[in-house]
Amino acid sequence: MSTDEMVLPFTKLEGLGNDFIVLDGTLIPEKQFAGLSQDICERHFGVGADGLVFYWRQDAASAVDFRMRIFNADGGEAEMSGNGLRCLAAHLYHQKIHQIPELKIETLSGLKSLRLAESKGAEYLFAVDMGHPILDISRIPFCPDQNPDSLIGFSFPINNLHLDVTITSMGNPHCSTFVQSFDTIDWEQIGPQIENHRFFPQRTNVEFIRIINRGEIEVRFWERGVGRTLASGTGSCAATVASILNGLVDSSIRVFTQGGSLEMHWAPGESVKLKGPARFICGGEFLWKPGVSHVR
Repeated sequence: MSTDEMVLPFTKLEGLGNDFIVLDGTLIPEKQFAGLSQDICERHFGVGADGLVFYWRQDAASAVDFRMRIFNADGGEAEMSGNGLRCLAAHLYHQKIHQIPELKIETLSGLKSLRLAESKGAEYLFAVDMGHPILDISRIPFCPDQNPDSLIGFSFPINNLHLDVTITSMGNPHCSTFVQSFDTIDWEQIGPQIENHRFFPQRTNVEFIRIINRGEIEVRFWERGVGRTLASGTGSCAATVASILNGLVDSSIRVFTQGGSLEMHWAPGESVKLKGPARFICGGEFLWKPGVSHVR
């Protein structure tokens, strides 16, 4: 091994197929976080993942147990990830770093509280308080040409058409739209156009929602900085909030993703509650040479 290579111990976990690598945040300088995330998340020359989670244990006197930062596969930092949050929690329990059922983690979008509901082998089920959804246009941020009367059913210009969308934030921006069928809309082509639309100065996550009944929805996700993902925790929260704001579902529902399902609960004025799994996949060492990319 050359002297400028770094040996970085890691674990890899998944939440409904949304996979994350977890590393101790003290191992490398923070200025290298973006570059490492691009290299280690690359699926051919790296370990492969949708994102990279760094964590720090907090002082015993702190009201917070751990702090985390999340970087997408493209090197961009995300304010929050519900699946990434649960994957970090599963890492902490699986590695016996934290063994108390309650866990408080500080994210860029605020403090998140988790409770370990069940565990079996490498699989963990968590109940999570995801915080209050943000419906203030200036805090999302969302900057259309004219201030809309409402962010519910906003007529969004795309491909010389207009999609009815609902704009929210779970600490990270979301744009949700409803579809009759995933086969009748090219959501993987529309997703990146919405993600990078000029109305979203920090880009956005996109959800395509099919209503099954008052208690169930099915969602497809296009995530900012990642692309198509099998699931999204904050995306499921945003889809739930959008479905309730539009009067299409009740306050407690199940969200079906391509990787599995989540239990969700939200009522206006309350925080969003989520219950879902995370699973330990593997652990190892990543040999990394900063500044050297195998991708041409």
